[in-house]
Amino acid sequence: MSRDFYTVLGVDKSADEKEIKKAYRRLAMKYHPDKNPDDPAAEEKFKEATMAYEVLSDAQKRASYDRMGHAAFEQGMNNGGFGGAGGFHGDFSDIFGDIFGQAFGGGAGGGFGDFFGGSRSRARASKGNDLLYRLSLTLEEAVKGSKKEIQFSSSVSCGTCHGKGAKSDADITTCQSCGGHGQVRMQQGFFVMQQTCPDCHGTGKTIKNPCPDCHGEGKQQKSQTLEVSIPAGVDDGDRVRLAGKGEAGDAGMPNGDLYVEIHVKPHEIFTRHGADLHMDVPVDIATATLGDDVEVPTLDGRLKIKVAEGTQSGKLLRVRGKGVTTVRGGMQGDLICRIIVETPTNLSHEQKELLRQFQATLGKENGAAAKKKGFFDRIKDDVKDLFD
Repeated sequence: MSRDFYTVLGVDKSADEKEIKKAYRRLAMKYHPDKNPDDPAAEEKFKEATMAYEVLSDAQKRASYDRMGHAAFEQGMNNGGFGGAGGFHGDFSDIFGDIFGQAFGGGAGGGFGDFFGGSRSRARASKGNDLLYRLSLTLEEAVKGSKKEIQFSSSVSCGTCHGKGAKSDADITTCQSCGGHGQVRMQQGFFVMQQTCPDCHGTGKTIKNPCPDCHGEGKQQKSQTLEVSIPAGVDDGDRVRLAGKGEAGDAGMPNGDLYVEIHVKPHEIFTRHGADLHMDVPVDIATATLGDDVEVPTLDGRLKIKVAEGTQSGKLLRVRGKGVTTVRGGMQGDLICRIIVETPTNLSHEQKELLRQFQATLGKENGAAAKKKGFFDRIKDDVKDLFD
């Protein structure tokens, strides 16, 4: 004896249409035969859930079932379905179109979205695919903008048949298998299924004499050469879109787009952070101590920066307006110079002696000496605290 339909779906007798639909979706996702191949038990549970849904989702059938139970549909059940030998006739397209079209990758081409005569349309002509080209630039090219020639391969509309795929219009005929609908209906045991026509692949047309150059595809693969204008200020990872320069679309449909992705090569001097440029400026110990003007490079030439007396290693000096003008918003960045004080090596005997004499003249009031004393005083205090 068949199980109670409310029990099959796991809902109460007071469940509304939304609850019934939700319960069926859950079971359909779990037990669908295409998700459980060669599993008769899962197929039986799927059939049982589908029977229950067809009855309980229809107000008139549900009322009959509530009054008479399974007896109200015994004849239909014995014939293989509630609609008789022809199988189910309820509208399941919304459920299977939403669930299986996403879960299994089904689409306009048929399959899950077309179970039970669902209302999905046949495969349609589509826009061409987008392409991605990775372009390497120097920092100077990215900051100032440039023109670059790129070469790539993509499909283009066949010049011989103009994208139609046939020698002439007379060679394009209505598909005999599907009658031009792009889909065929099949009875497969318990189900009436609607699938993409295997002969015309959903187009509804067949070609008697394909174009000899594109072999009926309407497209050809060719090498392309383009000059790309790179706007000033682009950064690593930015993309420049070239509309209509991607793959060719189907007949009557537009081409895809070409995206040029920017990759900026590392620079030997500068690193970029947003709109700012950063660089290290090495100075000798005398310049850092006494102060002086130091010449530094920029992307626009050379300029002098002022290193103040007593500048410490790691000090940051900002030069306004010598960074990057961003491509979005036009913000002008700065040049950030980090001072690196170089310690001399390989000194001569005379130089070492001069440094010793200089070291002896450093008084307690000297900045470096004061910092050194303060450092050791803090260490003494920390050690004292440990033993107090």
